Amino acid sequence: MLGARVPRAVLLQGSALGASLTQAFIASSLIGGWSSITLLGAVGMLNGALSALSGPSSAALTRQTVPAEVLPSAVALRRLLQNTAMIIGFAGAGILVAVAGSGWAIAVDAVTFAVAAACFHRLDVPPTTASGQGSLLHDLGEGAREVARHSWLWVLILQATLYHLFYGGVQGVLGPIVVRDTWDEVAWGWALAALMSGFMAGGLLSLRFRPRRGLLVGTVLLALTACFPAAIALGGSMTVLLVGAFLHGFGLEIFSVNWDLSIQQNIAPDKLARVYAFDLMGSFLARPVGLALVGPISATTGVVPWLWVCAAVMAGGSLLVALLPSVRRLERTRAGSSGATADAAGVAAPAPPA
Repeated sequence: MLGARVPRAVLLQGSALGASLTQAFIASSLIGGWSSITLLGAVGMLNGALSALSGPSSAALTRQTVPAEVLPSAVALRRLLQNTAMIIGFAGAGILVAVAGSGWAIAVDAVTFAVAAACFHRLDVPPTTASGQGSLLHDLGEGAREVARHSWLWVLILQATLYHLFYGGVQGVLGPIVVRDTWDEVAWGWALAALMSGFMAGGLLSLRFRPRRGLLVGTVLLALTACFPAAIALGGSMTVLLVGAFLHGFGLEIFSVNWDLSIQQNIAPDKLARVYAFDLMGSFLARPVGLALVGPISATTGVVPWLWVCAAVMAGGSLLVALLPSVRRLERTRAGSSGATADAAGVAAPAPPA
């Protein structure tokens, strides 16, 4: 909610600078040989908080920095560059760890955050609202009321909570174990590479593929995420595993771009950061719970049956949400128009076809 009270560029600059300092601290502890699991965990929690502070403001800032007619391309390109940076970062970190050690790899990470802070310092965007008005609880209430106004918004936030509750345990616990036992440890690396390839393919397609009812198309394609746990449950064929992982990333990326764009085009600028804060909370609130419960639940039901349950929930939940009238009727705003307006039920008035 600080994104509604503090200038977004300032919040991003402060978060990046804070992350640079925490990473430098961790790097020093590893290089100096005085680190510990407790220390790493504590600083990791602090880094998570800094990320949560910057995430909503970063997403909300997109609309302030590009003309309305290129907003769809900007949203798709931003996600594509984020995924590209992740791939390069993972590969580069692995090389740095192998050559110089984990401490020096994290030291380089600290430098990148410092560079990001310098870049954010150069942003010159007008504030969307006066800071310091009301209390944080007031801002929280305003954000909650804005989310409640749009049925497509709060239902899909709930869907994201359900998705992370089930898929979190698949990706973080069951997937690596089952794939290792079925094939080998290298296979899980190939599966994650296929997953990232799906993200990249979905991002590239989103630069040109602009369906009028993008939220509906994205929500339907979100059901493809069930292919990954289903492929793990099937076992046997490495090809099926890689295809399932690719389809998961592809469907999720198409949804994510259209979801992000729907929020950008249908939420008032001064409420964007608050809505993104609720989106972030809904996305990750259930993930730790899923990670904690997947072990005892899968031990009771059996690993493979539970993977099928997860796949069914992920696909079924997405397709069920796609039936919601506000999801089916929400249309992409035509470039240059003032944007779709939402009624009390959260159904956006259709914009003229582009």
